[in-house]
This record gives sequence, structure tokens and C-alpha cells, in this order.
Amino acid sequence: MKKLFFIALSALAVAAFLGYRYKTPEPELLTPGCYLSCFNADVREQFRQEANTMAFAGLHPIPLAYRLQNPSGRTVGFKAADGSEASGYEIRSPKKSNKWIFVIQEWWGLNDYIKRESETLSKELDNVNVIALDLYDGKVAATPDSAMKLVQGAKTDRLENIIKGAIVYAGGDARIYTIGWCFGGMWSLQSSILAGKQGAGCVMYYGRPETNPEKLKMLNCDVIGFFGNKDRSPSPEMVSKFEADMQAAGKKLSTHKYDAGHGFANPSNPSFNKEATEDAHAKAIAFFKAHM
Repeated sequence: MKKLFFIALSALAVAAFLGYRYKTPEPELLTPGCYLSCFNADVREQFRQEANTMAFAGLHPIPLAYRLQNPSGRTVGFKAADGSEASGYEIRSPKKSNKWIFVIQEWWGLNDYIKRESETLSKELDNVNVIALDLYDGKVAATPDSAMKLVQGAKTDRLENIIKGAIVYAGGDARIYTIGWCFGGMWSLQSSILAGKQGAGCVMYYGRPETNPEKLKMLNCDVIGFFGNKDRSPSPEMVSKFEADMQAAGKKLSTHKYDAGHGFANPSNPSFNKEATEDAHAKAIAFFKAHM
């Protein structure tokens, strides 16, 4: 009798657990208030926390396959700030130049789409060196779950060391411009902050804004940002706060907002918005030219 009782009790416990598991709502994106109070106020760590949720992964459908044909760039190695090896995809200017564009990958990694964007920049801008930094050390994701794992493995110290190493690689007289999308949009701004007085211009597509006013004061260049009004990370409210924070820090920011969702500028993204992408690209190129 006791045996039957314990079997029944175990069955009820399993049923209760499964019922809870499948009734639990999908994790939500972090609320704006939580960015300031829930945990570490470092936005880079906030991104890593949020990128580990299914809600954030849901903003990133599996990208369409893309293969770069006849690449003109090459993979180069350089020393990260901690002395370890780092690399990037580089297209050098035909003429000697101290102008450098750091291209920062999406959360998928340094894939052929990012290499194509690098080549486009090299062709449309004169006398500039372009390097797409490999922040995942050779790893590339093709699905949201694998991208989540790569983001979690990309520790902030490692990313900073790669970027600082790239700044040294470019040279002490280099004028450094940055551009990136999503994960890369956030790190485009962070890279320009790290560049200090060498920072010359920052382009960020739907990237997490910096919220620390002291870090924003360290920025030495103008910023242009492209955001989607249907995006939830960063949301329109976060973008508005970024505008206010930049103004308070005495920094120049111009923002352009589209009736589009997250990742609208990636043609391999099912939510690609051609009109918004073309407008943003034209404005980004004009921004680079005006600051070169």
C-alpha cells in the first residue's frame, strides 16, 4: 500500500512540474527600469544577460544563406592588448592612409555578410583602410541558439582586448571610425569610446546605447544612429534616453528612426527593410565622408 502511495505521489509531483514548465511564459526582454536596477549597470553585461533570453533570440530569425563571391580582402592577425592572438578581415587602401574603419559584426559573428559590408565601404570611400574585427575568434553562428552561446562566451575583457589591439595595429596616428549592427552597433560605440582622441566618427545600427554619463564624456567623436520604431531592443524609449544622455554629455548625436524592426538593414534577415536600409546606408556614407 505504501509503495502505491509513493508511486502516486511521485506521479503527481512530475505532473505538477511539467504543468509549471509548459505554462511558464516565454522570458521577456528586460524592462528599461531593470537596466538601471536589476544587476550590473554595465550595458555590455546587460546585453549578454538579455542575449541569453528566448525573447531576444526571437528578434533574430535564422539568416538566409549568403556567400561572398571574389573577396578582395584578407584575414590578418594582430596582437590583442593582453598579448594573445586576434584577427580581422582587412581591405587596405591602395594608397597609404591613416584613416581606418573598424567594422563590428552582428551577434552571428564575422560572416560573409559582414565581409561584404566591409568591401562596400572600401569601394564607396576613398583612401581608407577597412578592418572587420573578429570578436568571436573564428567562430560563426547560423542559428539563434548557437549565437546565444557565442555571445555568452564573448567575455567583455576579451572583446576590449581585441579592440584595443586593433587600435594599436592601426597606429598611433590613425583616425578611427567605427560601424556595427545590433551587438556590433553597441560595440561600435564602445570602440569609439576606447579609441579616445583617435576616435573620428561612429555609426551604430540598432545597438545598445551606453547609459553611463561618465563614459559618454570620454567619447571624442560625433555619432550617427539608425533605429527601428518597431524594435524592442533597443526600444524607442531607450533611444530617446540615449539622445538625452548624449545631449547632457555635450556630445553630438544624430538619430534616424524607421518604421522597421530589429535587424532591418541585413538583407539575409527575413525582416529586411530595403527602403530603410538604402536610406540609412546613404546617410552613413555621407557621415563618413563629412568626417574624413
